[in-house]
Amino acid sequence: SGELQVPDISASRVPPLLTDLYQFTMAYAYWRAGRHQEPAVFELFFRDNPFGGGFSLFAGLHDCQLFLRSFRFTDEDVEFLRSVLPPATDPAFFQFLRGLDCSGVTLRSVPEGTVVFARVPLMEVAGPLAVVQLLETSLLCLVNYASLVCSNAARFRLAAGPRRKLLEMGLRRAQGPDGGLTASRYTHIGGFDLTSNVQAGFLFGIPVAGTMAHSYVTSFTSLEEVWPQTLVAVNGDPDPVDFISLTKGWLSRVCELLAAEPGKIREGELAAFLSYAIAYPQNFLPVIDSYSVGCSGLLNFCAVALALYELGYRPVGVRLDSGDLCRQSVDVRHVFRLCSEHFSIPAFDSLVIVGTNNISEQSMAELNKKENEINVVGVGTHLVTCTKQPSLGCVYKLVEVRGRPRMKISEDPEKSTVPGRKAVYRLIDAEGEGVVYTMISQKMHSSYCRRLPFNIPGCVRLLLIIMQFRVILDLYMMFASVFNVQNYLKTEWLCYPLAIFKMFFWTI
Repeated sequence: SGELQVPDISASRVPPLLTDLYQFTMAYAYWRAGRHQEPAVFELFFRDNPFGGGFSLFAGLHDCQLFLRSFRFTDEDVEFLRSVLPPATDPAFFQFLRGLDCSGVTLRSVPEGTVVFARVPLMEVAGPLAVVQLLETSLLCLVNYASLVCSNAARFRLAAGPRRKLLEMGLRRAQGPDGGLTASRYTHIGGFDLTSNVQAGFLFGIPVAGTMAHSYVTSFTSLEEVWPQTLVAVNGDPDPVDFISLTKGWLSRVCELLAAEPGKIREGELAAFLSYAIAYPQNFLPVIDSYSVGCSGLLNFCAVALALYELGYRPVGVRLDSGDLCRQSVDVRHVFRLCSEHFSIPAFDSLVIVGTNNISEQSMAELNKKENEINVVGVGTHLVTCTKQPSLGCVYKLVEVRGRPRMKISEDPEKSTVPGRKAVYRLIDAEGEGVVYTMISQKMHSSYCRRLPFNIPGCVRLLLIIMQFRVILDLYMMFASVFNVQNYLKTEWLCYPLAIFKMFFWTI
Protein backbone atom coordinates (compact mmCIF):
# COMPACT_ATOMS: atom_id res chain seq x y z
CA SER A 1 0.00 0.00 0.00
CA GLY A 2 3.05 2.25 0.31
CA GLU A 3 2.13 3.37 3.84
CA LEU A 4 4.96 3.93 6.31
CA GLN A 5 4.54 1.45 9.12
CA VAL A 6 5.89 1.16 12.65
CA PRO A 7 7.26 -2.31 13.46
CA ASP A 8 5.23 -4.12 16.12
CA ILE A 9 7.79 -4.43 18.90
CA SER A 10 5.25 -4.41 21.74
CA ALA A 11 5.29 -8.12 22.54
CA SER A 12 9.04 -8.21 23.10
CA ARG A 13 9.25 -4.74 24.65
CA VAL A 14 6.44 -5.20 27.18
CA PRO A 15 5.84 -8.92 27.79
CA PRO A 16 3.20 -9.88 30.38
CA LEU A 17 5.91 -10.76 32.92
CA LEU A 18 7.03 -7.11 32.99
CA THR A 19 5.02 -6.51 36.13
CA ASP A 20 5.22 -6.81 39.91
CA LEU A 21 4.96 -10.21 41.58
CA TYR A 22 2.06 -9.20 43.79
CA GLN A 23 -0.15 -8.83 40.73
CA PHE A 24 0.06 -12.62 40.32
CA THR A 25 -0.49 -13.37 43.99
CA MET A 26 -3.63 -11.20 43.99
CA ALA A 27 -4.82 -12.77 40.74
CA TYR A 28 -4.39 -16.21 42.30
CA ALA A 29 -6.32 -15.19 45.39
CA TYR A 30 -9.15 -13.85 43.20
CA TRP A 31 -9.13 -17.08 41.21
CA ARG A 32 -9.07 -19.25 44.31
CA ALA A 33 -12.08 -17.36 45.73
CA GLY A 34 -13.99 -17.64 42.45
CA ARG A 35 -13.94 -13.86 41.92
CA HIS A 36 -11.59 -13.68 38.94
CA GLN A 37 -14.43 -13.15 36.41
CA GLU A 38 -16.20 -10.40 38.35
CA PRO A 39 -16.54 -7.21 36.26
CA ALA A 40 -14.22 -4.54 37.61
CA VAL A 41 -13.10 -1.05 36.64
CA PHE A 42 -9.73 0.60 37.33
CA GLU A 43 -8.73 4.21 36.62
CA LEU A 44 -5.26 5.50 35.83
CA PHE A 45 -4.51 9.09 36.88
CA PHE A 46 -1.87 11.30 38.53
CA ARG A 47 -2.31 13.33 41.71
CA ASP A 48 -0.34 16.52 40.97
CA ASN A 49 0.54 18.41 37.80
CA PRO A 50 4.22 17.90 37.00
CA PHE A 51 7.06 20.45 37.25
CA GLY A 52 4.98 22.70 39.49
CA GLY A 53 2.89 23.67 36.46
CA GLY A 54 -0.78 23.70 35.60
CA PHE A 55 -1.09 20.88 33.06
CA SER A 56 0.34 17.69 31.63
CA LEU A 57 0.18 15.93 28.27
CA PHE A 58 -1.10 12.39 28.08
CA ALA A 59 1.12 10.00 26.15
CA GLY A 60 1.73 6.27 25.86
CA LEU A 61 -1.74 5.28 24.68
CA HIS A 62 -0.62 3.58 21.48
CA ASP A 63 1.93 1.51 23.40
CA CYS A 64 -0.80 0.52 25.86
CA GLN A 65 -3.06 -0.61 23.05
CA LEU A 66 -0.30 -2.70 21.51
CA PHE A 67 0.44 -4.22 24.91
CA LEU A 68 -3.20 -5.14 25.50
CA ARG A 69 -3.56 -6.58 22.03
CA SER A 70 -0.53 -8.86 22.47
CA PHE A 71 -1.10 -9.72 26.15
CA ARG A 72 -0.71 -13.49 26.40
CA PHE A 73 1.37 -15.87 28.53
CA THR A 74 3.66 -18.38 26.84
CA ASP A 75 4.51 -21.83 28.19
CA GLU A 76 7.89 -20.46 29.29
CA ASP A 77 6.17 -17.60 31.14
CA VAL A 78 3.90 -19.99 32.99
CA GLU A 79 6.76 -22.32 33.92
CA PHE A 80 8.73 -19.43 35.36
CA LEU A 81 5.71 -18.29 37.39
CA ARG A 82 5.35 -21.82 38.67
CA SER A 83 8.91 -21.59 40.00
CA VAL A 84 8.49 -18.24 41.80
CA LEU A 85 4.96 -18.40 43.22
CA PRO A 86 4.52 -20.17 46.58
CA PRO A 87 4.51 -23.98 46.35
CA ALA A 88 0.95 -24.10 47.67
CA THR A 89 -0.35 -22.48 44.43
CA ASP A 90 -2.94 -24.74 42.80
CA PRO A 91 -1.51 -26.13 39.49
CA ALA A 92 -4.84 -25.39 37.78
CA PHE A 93 -4.14 -21.66 38.20
CA PHE A 94 -1.28 -21.91 35.74
CA GLN A 95 -3.58 -23.40 33.16
CA PHE A 96 -5.89 -20.47 33.78
CA LEU A 97 -3.02 -18.04 33.14
CA ARG A 98 -2.03 -19.84 29.94
CA GLY A 99 -5.45 -19.10 28.45
CA LEU A 100 -5.67 -15.44 29.48
CA ASP A 101 -5.87 -12.54 27.02
CA CYS A 102 -7.52 -9.11 26.90
CA SER A 103 -10.44 -9.99 24.67
CA GLY A 104 -12.79 -9.12 27.55
CA VAL A 105 -11.05 -5.84 28.42
CA THR A 106 -12.37 -2.41 27.42
CA LEU A 107 -10.15 0.66 27.44
CA ARG A 108 -11.50 4.20 27.61
CA SER A 109 -8.87 6.89 27.31
CA VAL A 110 -8.08 10.45 26.42
CA PRO A 111 -6.41 10.69 23.01
CA GLU A 112 -2.65 10.69 22.72
CA GLY A 113 -1.24 14.19 23.06
CA THR A 114 -4.22 15.65 24.92
CA VAL A 115 -3.76 18.26 27.62
CA VAL A 116 -4.77 16.66 30.94
CA PHE A 117 -4.92 17.62 34.58
CA ALA A 118 -4.43 16.09 38.00
CA ARG A 119 -6.87 13.67 39.63
CA VAL A 120 -8.95 13.01 36.54
CA PRO A 121 -8.81 9.61 34.83
CA LEU A 122 -6.50 9.40 31.86
CA MET A 123 -7.53 5.82 31.22
CA GLU A 124 -10.34 3.58 32.41
CA VAL A 125 -9.73 -0.17 32.18
CA ALA A 126 -12.76 -2.45 32.56
CA GLY A 127 -12.94 -6.22 32.42
CA PRO A 128 -12.58 -9.43 34.46
CA LEU A 129 -11.13 -8.62 37.87
CA ALA A 130 -8.07 -10.89 37.67
CA VAL A 131 -7.11 -9.70 34.19
CA VAL A 132 -7.42 -5.96 34.79
CA GLN A 133 -5.48 -6.40 38.03
CA LEU A 134 -2.61 -8.06 36.14
CA LEU A 135 -2.42 -5.07 33.74
CA GLU A 136 -1.68 -2.45 36.40
CA THR A 137 2.12 -2.22 36.50
CA SER A 138 2.65 -2.54 32.77
CA LEU A 139 0.15 0.21 31.94
CA LEU A 140 1.68 2.52 34.54
CA CYS A 141 5.14 1.82 33.16
CA LEU A 142 3.98 2.71 29.63
CA VAL A 143 2.18 5.91 30.62
CA ASN A 144 4.28 7.43 33.42
CA TYR A 145 7.50 8.32 31.62
CA ALA A 146 5.90 8.86 28.21
CA SER A 147 3.51 11.46 29.65
CA LEU A 148 6.19 13.06 31.81
CA VAL A 149 8.75 13.54 29.02
CA CYS A 150 6.02 14.64 26.60
CA SER A 151 4.90 17.26 29.13
CA ASN A 152 8.50 18.35 29.65
CA ALA A 153 8.90 18.78 25.90
CA ALA A 154 5.74 20.90 25.79
CA ARG A 155 7.15 23.17 28.48
CA PHE A 156 10.34 23.61 26.45
CA ARG A 157 8.21 24.38 23.40
CA LEU A 158 6.22 27.01 25.30
CA ALA A 159 9.45 28.54 26.63
CA ALA A 160 11.03 28.58 23.16
CA GLY A 161 8.03 30.07 21.38
CA PRO A 162 6.40 28.83 18.18
CA ARG A 163 9.03 29.87 15.63
CA ARG A 164 12.30 28.49 16.96
CA LYS A 165 13.13 24.92 15.89
CA LEU A 166 13.82 22.40 18.66
CA LEU A 167 16.17 19.42 18.33
CA GLU A 168 16.03 16.53 20.82
CA MET A 169 19.52 15.13 21.33
CA GLY A 170 19.37 13.27 24.66
CA LEU A 171 19.94 9.64 23.66
CA ARG A 172 23.39 9.44 25.28
CA ARG A 173 21.98 10.77 28.56
CA ALA A 174 18.76 8.74 28.58
CA GLN A 175 17.90 5.97 31.04
CA GLY A 176 18.90 3.11 28.76
CA PRO A 177 18.03 2.32 25.14
CA ASP A 178 14.29 2.04 25.76
CA GLY A 179 14.29 5.33 27.64
CA GLY A 180 16.12 6.95 24.76
CA LEU A 181 13.62 5.73 22.18
CA THR A 182 10.66 6.65 24.34
CA ALA A 183 12.09 10.13 24.91
CA SER A 184 12.66 10.74 21.20
CA ARG A 185 9.16 9.59 20.31
CA TYR A 186 7.24 11.51 22.93
CA THR A 187 9.30 14.71 22.88
CA HIS A 188 8.37 14.89 19.20
CA ILE A 189 4.70 14.60 20.16
CA GLY A 190 5.32 17.24 22.86
CA GLY A 191 6.58 19.82 20.38
CA PHE A 192 10.15 19.06 19.28
CA ASP A 193 10.77 19.22 15.56
CA LEU A 194 13.84 17.00 15.16
CA THR A 195 15.79 14.23 16.84
CA SER A 196 19.40 13.06 16.67
CA ASN A 197 18.22 9.49 17.35
CA VAL A 198 18.49 7.56 14.09
CA GLN A 199 16.56 4.53 15.39
CA ALA A 200 13.69 6.80 16.43
CA GLY A 201 13.66 8.24 12.94
CA PHE A 202 13.52 4.72 11.50
CA LEU A 203 10.78 3.46 13.81
CA PHE A 204 8.60 6.55 14.14
CA GLY A 205 9.30 8.74 11.10
CA ILE A 206 10.70 11.63 13.14
CA PRO A 207 12.97 13.93 11.09
CA VAL A 208 16.61 13.33 12.10
CA ALA A 209 19.42 15.89 12.20
CA GLY A 210 23.11 16.11 13.08
CA THR A 211 26.48 16.88 11.52
CA MET A 212 29.69 16.77 13.57
CA ALA A 213 31.09 16.68 17.10
CA HIS A 214 34.17 18.38 18.54
CA SER A 215 36.05 15.09 18.22
CA TYR A 216 35.84 15.34 14.45
CA VAL A 217 37.31 18.83 14.51
CA THR A 218 40.11 18.02 16.94
CA SER A 219 41.07 14.87 15.03
CA PHE A 220 42.65 17.07 12.30
CA THR A 221 45.94 18.90 12.72
CA SER A 222 46.95 20.13 9.25
CA LEU A 223 45.68 20.69 5.72
CA GLU A 224 47.75 17.73 4.57
CA GLU A 225 45.08 15.46 6.11
CA VAL A 226 42.34 16.76 3.80
CA TRP A 227 41.54 14.22 1.09
CA PRO A 228 40.24 14.53 -1.53
CA GLN A 229 41.32 18.15 -1.95
CA THR A 230 39.07 18.99 -4.88
CA LEU A 231 35.37 19.65 -5.41
CA VAL A 232 33.28 19.79 -8.59
CA ALA A 233 31.11 22.88 -9.10
CA VAL A 234 27.33 22.57 -9.20
CA ASN A 235 27.13 24.07 -12.71
CA GLY A 236 28.34 20.83 -14.24
CA ASP A 237 31.89 21.85 -15.07
CA PRO A 238 33.70 18.48 -15.16
CA ASP A 239 37.01 19.94 -14.03
CA PRO A 240 37.38 19.64 -10.23
CA VAL A 241 38.41 22.76 -8.34
CA ASP A 242 41.29 22.87 -5.85
CA PHE A 243 39.03 23.50 -2.87
CA ILE A 244 41.85 24.13 -0.39
CA SER A 245 43.39 26.90 -2.49
CA LEU A 246 39.97 28.41 -3.14
CA THR A 247 39.19 28.45 0.59
CA LYS A 248 42.57 29.94 1.48
CA GLY A 249 41.84 32.82 -0.84
CA TRP A 250 38.48 33.43 0.82
CA LEU A 251 40.06 33.16 4.27
CA SER A 252 42.47 36.00 3.45
CA ARG A 253 39.58 38.16 2.28
CA VAL A 254 37.51 37.38 5.39
CA CYS A 255 40.43 38.21 7.71
CA GLU A 256 40.93 41.49 5.87
CA LEU A 257 37.23 42.34 6.13
CA LEU A 258 37.08 41.59 9.84
CA ALA A 259 40.59 42.83 10.70
CA ALA A 260 41.31 39.40 12.15
CA GLU A 261 44.73 37.96 12.99
CA PRO A 262 45.52 35.01 10.66
CA GLY A 263 48.09 33.70 13.14
CA LYS A 264 45.34 32.74 15.62
CA ILE A 265 43.46 30.57 13.14
CA ARG A 266 43.70 26.84 13.85
CA GLU A 267 44.83 24.96 10.75
CA GLY A 268 43.46 21.65 12.05
CA GLU A 269 40.01 23.17 12.45
CA LEU A 270 40.13 24.53 8.92
CA ALA A 271 41.19 21.07 7.69
CA ALA A 272 38.22 19.49 9.48
CA PHE A 273 35.80 21.99 7.94
CA LEU A 274 37.27 21.47 4.47
CA SER A 275 37.12 17.69 4.73
CA TYR A 276 33.50 17.74 5.88
CA ALA A 277 32.46 20.31 3.29
CA ILE A 278 33.96 18.20 0.51
CA ALA A 279 32.04 15.18 1.84
CA TYR A 280 28.74 17.07 2.30
CA PRO A 281 28.85 20.35 0.37
CA GLN A 282 25.07 20.81 0.61
CA ASN A 283 24.87 19.97 4.34
CA PHE A 284 27.74 21.96 5.79
CA LEU A 285 26.96 22.87 9.41
CA PRO A 286 30.05 22.59 11.65
CA VAL A 287 30.50 23.18 15.36
CA ILE A 288 32.70 26.30 15.58
CA ASP A 289 33.68 26.53 19.26
CA SER A 290 36.27 23.73 19.49
CA TYR A 291 39.00 26.35 20.01
CA SER A 292 37.78 29.96 19.73
CA VAL A 293 34.64 31.15 17.96
CA GLY A 294 35.84 34.65 17.20
CA CYS A 295 39.51 33.99 16.53
CA SER A 296 39.24 30.75 14.56
CA GLY A 297 35.97 28.86 14.20
CA LEU A 298 33.84 31.61 12.69
CA LEU A 299 36.61 32.73 10.31
CA ASN A 300 37.23 29.19 9.11
CA PHE A 301 33.52 28.61 8.59
CA CYS A 302 33.05 31.81 6.58
CA ALA A 303 35.98 30.97 4.33
CA VAL A 304 34.73 27.43 3.60
CA ALA A 305 31.13 28.59 3.23
CA LEU A 306 32.07 31.37 0.80
CA ALA A 307 34.08 28.88 -1.24
CA LEU A 308 31.04 26.60 -1.36
CA TYR A 309 28.85 29.49 -2.52
CA GLU A 310 31.32 30.26 -5.28
CA LEU A 311 30.93 26.69 -6.54
CA GLY A 312 27.13 26.90 -6.39
CA TYR A 313 26.49 25.06 -3.12
CA ARG A 314 24.39 26.22 -0.15
CA PRO A 315 26.00 25.73 3.28
CA VAL A 316 23.52 25.38 6.14
CA GLY A 317 24.99 27.21 9.13
CA VAL A 318 26.94 26.77 12.38
CA ARG A 319 26.55 25.24 15.82
CA LEU A 320 27.55 26.94 19.10
CA ASP A 321 28.08 24.63 22.07
CA SER A 322 29.73 26.67 24.83
CA GLY A 323 29.89 30.10 26.39
CA ASP A 324 27.26 32.82 26.20
CA LEU A 325 25.12 31.51 23.36
CA CYS A 326 23.04 34.68 23.04
CA ARG A 327 26.00 37.04 22.76
CA GLN A 328 27.91 34.74 20.45
CA SER A 329 24.91 34.25 18.18
CA VAL A 330 24.57 38.02 17.80
CA ASP A 331 28.26 38.33 16.97
CA VAL A 332 28.05 35.46 14.47
CA ARG A 333 25.00 36.96 12.76
CA HIS A 334 26.79 40.31 12.54
CA VAL A 335 29.68 38.66 10.71
CA PHE A 336 27.25 36.83 8.40
CA ARG A 337 25.64 40.17 7.48
CA LEU A 338 28.99 41.80 6.83
CA CYS A 339 29.99 38.95 4.53
CA SER A 340 26.60 39.03 2.85
CA GLU A 341 26.88 42.73 2.08
CA HIS A 342 30.59 42.91 1.29
CA PHE A 343 30.70 39.85 -0.96
CA SER A 344 27.18 40.34 -2.42
CA ILE A 345 25.83 36.97 -1.27
CA PRO A 346 22.33 37.66 0.17
CA ALA A 347 21.83 34.07 1.37
CA PHE A 348 24.78 34.38 3.74
CA ASP A 349 22.69 36.55 6.04
CA SER A 350 20.12 33.78 6.53
CA LEU A 351 22.49 30.97 7.56
CA VAL A 352 21.20 28.90 10.47
CA ILE A 353 22.65 29.27 13.97
CA VAL A 354 22.17 26.24 16.25
CA GLY A 355 22.65 26.56 20.02
CA THR A 356 23.44 23.57 22.22
CA ASN A 357 24.93 23.90 25.72
CA ASN A 358 23.19 21.99 28.53
CA ILE A 359 19.93 23.82 27.80
CA SER A 360 17.30 23.77 30.55
CA GLU A 361 13.74 25.09 30.56
CA GLN A 362 14.96 28.14 32.47
CA SER A 363 17.79 28.90 30.05
CA MET A 364 15.37 28.36 27.16
CA ALA A 365 13.05 30.99 28.62
CA GLU A 366 15.99 33.36 29.10
CA LEU A 367 16.75 33.15 25.39
CA ASN A 368 13.52 35.03 24.74
CA LYS A 369 14.50 37.77 27.21
CA LYS A 370 17.91 38.43 25.67
CA GLU A 371 18.88 39.56 22.22
CA ASN A 372 19.94 36.51 20.23
CA GLU A 373 20.04 35.13 16.70
CA ILE A 374 19.59 31.41 17.48
CA ASN A 375 17.35 29.61 14.99
CA VAL A 376 17.55 26.06 16.36
CA VAL A 377 18.08 24.89 19.95
CA GLY A 378 19.32 21.40 20.77
CA VAL A 379 18.29 19.98 24.15
CA GLY A 380 19.51 16.75 25.75
CA THR A 381 20.00 16.01 29.44
CA HIS A 382 17.38 18.29 31.00
CA LEU A 383 14.79 17.15 28.47
CA VAL A 384 15.05 13.36 28.50
CA THR A 385 15.95 12.92 32.18
CA CYS A 386 13.27 15.39 33.36
CA THR A 387 15.69 16.74 35.96
CA LYS A 388 13.07 18.95 37.64
CA GLN A 389 10.82 15.95 38.41
CA PRO A 390 11.82 12.28 37.98
CA SER A 391 8.32 10.77 37.83
CA LEU A 392 4.77 11.79 37.02
CA GLY A 393 3.43 9.56 39.79
CA CYS A 394 0.54 7.95 37.94
CA VAL A 395 -1.53 5.48 39.95
CA TYR A 396 -4.03 2.76 38.99
CA LYS A 397 -6.96 2.49 41.37
CA LEU A 398 -10.04 0.30 41.63
CA VAL A 399 -13.27 2.35 41.33
CA GLU A 400 -15.94 -0.29 40.70
CA VAL A 401 -16.59 -4.03 41.22
CA ARG A 402 -19.80 -5.79 40.12
CA GLY A 403 -21.31 -2.42 39.28
CA ARG A 404 -20.77 -1.07 42.80
CA PRO A 405 -18.42 1.89 43.45
CA ARG A 406 -15.22 1.29 45.42
CA MET A 407 -13.20 3.88 47.30
CA LYS A 408 -9.80 4.02 48.99
CA ILE A 409 -9.90 6.34 52.02
CA SER A 410 -6.32 6.00 53.35
CA GLU A 411 -4.51 7.54 56.31
CA ASP A 412 -3.26 10.22 53.89
CA PRO A 413 -6.19 12.31 52.58
CA GLU A 414 -4.36 13.03 49.30
CA LYS A 415 -4.31 9.30 48.58
CA SER A 416 -8.10 8.94 48.82
CA THR A 417 -9.89 8.08 45.57
CA VAL A 418 -13.16 9.18 43.99
CA PRO A 419 -15.39 6.09 43.67
CA GLY A 420 -17.35 5.02 40.60
CA ARG A 421 -17.04 5.51 36.85
CA LYS A 422 -16.94 9.07 35.52
CA ALA A 423 -18.30 11.05 32.60
CA VAL A 424 -16.25 14.00 31.35
CA TYR A 425 -17.50 17.19 29.68
CA ARG A 426 -15.91 20.11 27.97
CA LEU A 427 -17.83 23.39 28.08
CA ILE A 428 -17.29 25.49 24.96
CA ASP A 429 -17.63 29.25 24.72
CA ALA A 430 -19.07 31.21 21.80
CA GLU A 431 -15.65 31.31 20.10
CA GLY A 432 -15.39 27.53 20.19
CA GLU A 433 -12.73 27.32 22.91
CA GLY A 434 -12.92 25.33 26.12
CA VAL A 435 -13.57 27.34 29.26
CA VAL A 436 -14.51 24.69 31.84
CA TYR A 437 -13.84 20.97 32.05
CA THR A 438 -16.03 19.03 34.40
CA MET A 439 -16.32 15.44 35.63
CA ILE A 440 -19.40 13.76 37.10
CA SER A 441 -20.66 10.29 37.86
CA GLN A 442 -21.32 8.38 34.66
CA LYS A 443 -24.82 7.57 35.91
CA MET A 444 -25.69 11.27 35.93
CA HIS A 445 -24.43 12.26 32.48
CA SER A 446 -27.77 11.93 30.64
CA SER A 447 -29.31 14.79 32.63
CA TYR A 448 -26.20 16.90 33.09
CA CYS A 449 -26.62 19.11 30.04
CA ARG A 450 -30.07 20.18 31.25
CA ARG A 451 -28.87 21.09 34.76
CA LEU A 452 -25.87 23.36 34.35
CA PRO A 453 -25.02 25.29 37.53
CA PHE A 454 -24.02 28.34 35.45
CA ASN A 455 -24.46 29.80 31.99
CA ILE A 456 -21.95 29.29 29.19
CA PRO A 457 -22.52 31.29 25.96
CA GLY A 458 -21.71 28.37 23.71
CA CYS A 459 -22.38 24.67 24.10
CA VAL A 460 -21.74 21.69 26.33
CA ARG A 461 -20.03 18.80 24.63
CA LEU A 462 -20.04 15.29 26.07
CA LEU A 463 -16.66 14.05 25.05
CA LEU A 464 -17.13 10.39 25.82
CA ILE A 465 -17.29 9.39 22.19
CA ILE A 466 -18.05 5.72 21.63
CA MET A 467 -16.34 4.08 18.67
CA GLN A 468 -14.95 0.73 17.64
CA PHE A 469 -11.21 0.88 17.32
CA ARG A 470 -8.59 -1.47 15.87
CA VAL A 471 -4.92 -0.91 16.59
CA ILE A 472 -3.13 0.28 13.44
CA LEU A 473 0.65 0.02 13.13
CA ASP A 474 1.23 3.05 10.92
CA LEU A 475 2.29 6.57 11.76
CA TYR A 476 -1.19 8.13 11.58
CA MET A 477 -1.65 8.11 15.35
CA MET A 478 1.68 9.80 15.96
CA PHE A 479 1.04 12.53 13.40
CA ALA A 480 -2.45 13.03 14.86
CA SER A 481 -0.92 13.30 18.35
CA VAL A 482 1.52 15.98 17.22
CA PHE A 483 -1.39 17.88 15.66
CA ASN A 484 -3.35 17.57 18.94
CA VAL A 485 -0.51 19.06 20.96
CA GLN A 486 0.06 21.92 18.55
CA ASN A 487 -3.59 22.91 18.79
CA TYR A 488 -4.00 22.44 22.54
CA LEU A 489 -0.91 24.40 23.49
CA LYS A 490 -2.09 27.47 21.61
CA THR A 491 -4.80 28.26 24.14
CA GLU A 492 -6.29 25.34 26.03
CA TRP A 493 -3.51 24.77 28.57
CA LEU A 494 -4.21 28.21 30.02
CA CYS A 495 -7.77 27.31 31.04
CA TYR A 496 -8.38 26.43 34.65
CA PRO A 497 -9.29 22.74 34.76
CA LEU A 498 -12.04 21.04 36.72
CA ALA A 499 -11.41 17.89 34.75
CA ILE A 500 -9.96 17.02 31.35
CA PHE A 501 -10.58 17.66 27.69
CA LYS A 502 -11.86 14.52 26.08
CA MET A 503 -12.35 10.83 26.57
CA PHE A 504 -12.64 8.23 23.85
CA PHE A 505 -13.72 4.60 23.87
CA TRP A 506 -11.64 1.73 22.51
CA THR A 507 -12.33 -1.98 22.42
CA ILE A 508 -9.18 -4.08 22.28
